[in-house]
Amino acid sequence: MDVFGYRDFRAFLRAYVDRRSAQKSGFSMAEFAKQAGLRSPNYLKLVIDGERNLTAEVAHRFAELCGLQGEPLEYFCALSAFNQAKTARERDLHYARLQSFRRFRVAHRLDAAHSAYHSEWYIPAIRELCAVPNFREDPAWIGKTLLPPISPKQAKHALSVLLELGLLVRDGAGRLRQADSVVETDDGPLGHHIVQFHRAMMERAADALDRVPRDEREVASLTLCLSQAQLRELKQELEQIRERLVQRYLQVEQPERVVQLNFQMFPLSSRKE
Repeated sequence: MDVFGYRDFRAFLRAYVDRRSAQKSGFSMAEFAKQAGLRSPNYLKLVIDGERNLTAEVAHRFAELCGLQGEPLEYFCALSAFNQAKTARERDLHYARLQSFRRFRVAHRLDAAHSAYHSEWYIPAIRELCAVPNFREDPAWIGKTLLPPISPKQAKHALSVLLELGLLVRDGAGRLRQADSVVETDDGPLGHHIVQFHRAMMERAADALDRVPRDEREVASLTLCLSQAQLRELKQELEQIRERLVQRYLQVEQPERVVQLNFQMFPLSSRKE
């Protein structure tokens, strides 16, 4: 088993248990927990099910019992720390550690691409700006066109990232154009860069309250009291609305402005036990 191919340490443990169980070698989760020095015989199952976390010390023991040594062992411990991180800062620190492993970078090139694309709020914005008929491949023009403005150096960097990722390509006349109309990302265990992007765009939304005239923006909110079932229903409805908007505005005959539409729904009270 190549641990570097896993994005979630719990998934690796589940695969390890399945493989050992299939070998019919007398493997049991209780014996595994005992060898790890844990009192609870079902601790491994609780970890796999997401009901328990691993400390750094126990993660090291689990990795050894799974037969990991050297870099694979270090990667498992770093991955468990990343998956269990509680704050964006912790995730950033642990993700940097994951990126230090060459075999991780090779196995998860798409994650690296998504990370580069979402590293700055203006990179996706410039990709959309490229669809405007009067678009100019001029970093100074691009920088002044965005709200808020960015430097020509930042615009030049964004263009290089978009070209390198294949999100912008050149047509027969050498003009930049979008490779695809929509970029879809998977907000999975390694999707913290998408969370960072959402944070950046929410900051842009707050900034727009002062920068953008009222007739060019729409900022509103609702505070509701819902049942848990209604909360799930509302979340699903917002996802459906988002999909309908994508389909409706995917192709625009005369694109003129790049806009950002944010969807936010979050609890303001804890769940009643």
